[in-house]
Amino acid sequence: MQELWSLDAHQISELFRNKKVSATEICNQTIQHIENINPKLNAIVSKTFDDALETANQLDKKIKDGKKLGTLAGVPITIKENADQLGCATTNGVRIQKDLIATKDSPVVENLKKSDAIIVGRTNTPPFCIHWFTRNSLHGHTLNPHNNTITPGGSSGGAASATASGMGAIGHGTDIAGSIRYPAYACGIHGLRPSLGRVPMVNYTSPDNHIGAQIMAVTGPLARSITDIELGLNAMSMENYSDPWWSPVPLSFPMPAKKVGLVTEIEGLSIDPIIVGELKRVAKALEETGWIVEEVKPPNFQKAAKFQAVLWLGQFRRTGGEAIKKENDPDANFIYSQMTRRCSEASLDNFMDALQNRAPIGREWNEFFDQYPVMLCPTTGDLPFEDLKDLESPESFDLVFDSMLPQIAPPYLGLPGMSFSTGKTEDNVPLGVQMISRRHREDILIAAGYDLEKLFPKINPVLPNF
Repeated sequence: MQELWSLDAHQISELFRNKKVSATEICNQTIQHIENINPKLNAIVSKTFDDALETANQLDKKIKDGKKLGTLAGVPITIKENADQLGCATTNGVRIQKDLIATKDSPVVENLKKSDAIIVGRTNTPPFCIHWFTRNSLHGHTLNPHNNTITPGGSSGGAASATASGMGAIGHGTDIAGSIRYPAYACGIHGLRPSLGRVPMVNYTSPDNHIGAQIMAVTGPLARSITDIELGLNAMSMENYSDPWWSPVPLSFPMPAKKVGLVTEIEGLSIDPIIVGELKRVAKALEETGWIVEEVKPPNFQKAAKFQAVLWLGQFRRTGGEAIKKENDPDANFIYSQMTRRCSEASLDNFMDALQNRAPIGREWNEFFDQYPVMLCPTTGDLPFEDLKDLESPESFDLVFDSMLPQIAPPYLGLPGMSFSTGKTEDNVPLGVQMISRRHREDILIAAGYDLEKLFPKINPVLPNF
């Protein structure tokens, strides 16, 4: 039998349900693997081994007594350090929150516990989650298990690195401007940004977000298989009205026509020819599985991204600026200064314009999805960047920021998007594409992912060789 930590979530859970292995065995093997691998990657920055072993012990009693099991029974998972987890610090990657201990689980963590997942640790994030790379003054630098010269992505870089290397079968992540999709892309796994209102998320350790983050920030799964993406979404999205944005919307609807709009050119985005080649390769694979693919002109990404930045930075300008000054993390200081340079002031008029324009821009995107239920487009314009590239200079920051246009635009409209990993270059750099659909149609993205998975190599955990 393969080592348990190397299996997908659905495989691990099946073995446990069939009483082939105990939850305690699963937990102990995963803990040993984390102890062996994490020192090289620094992906898990807070170990929750005692709680994990207690959960495993309870699961072993539960199955022995014939009690009903949750959807992720026996599956080792990780939680990002920006989510409340009872008894743990919600650090958000900053020293000023190192003692901010949660006295209650966030709804998404509560849902994952109800699903009988085993939480083995909490994963690293850049300070304040405002970086597409993962380093902070509290916990240090997270590395990419494929290649330590490139970024693991951010802000869920710890989650992606841990999942890619087998330190958890599913990683919890959050996404307001690509923080699930980009780390998944950079670490060679899949990542799903759900729709606004799909997964309940509240942090009781801090005040609620301002309206920009409320309507754009979501939480979702990272995994090495589409089955696990679906399992993770099902578990995370269970009912919880503590989040007023959570909506009791079914996880699936009748499938529309299997039509894909292939996007290889986006105004304002320079796209690497290698990425264009991957898009065409994926388009061909979709055609082989029965999808109709047409190369099309997309809606305007730049308009959506401009207003997304107004809403995103509006919150930081209101409350985050002082916190960034107090934390005085060099990375956060530089990134915030560059973001404020790039993004217009969130005056009342600009803020109102950003909210009003969600309607006409949303109609434009909906008209696209009326014709093409799936948009196939780049995850970013470039291959995963050299690690910490955006800290080199204002010009390097601009290069990275501009490349993220396909990541920044969809959150403005609350749209779901999925990074699908397609392989690696000869230089050991992960490759992938992004698929986007209309709100609450994660099921279409997952269906396309299942079809693609038949034609691309299985993703196995990668162990760092550095």
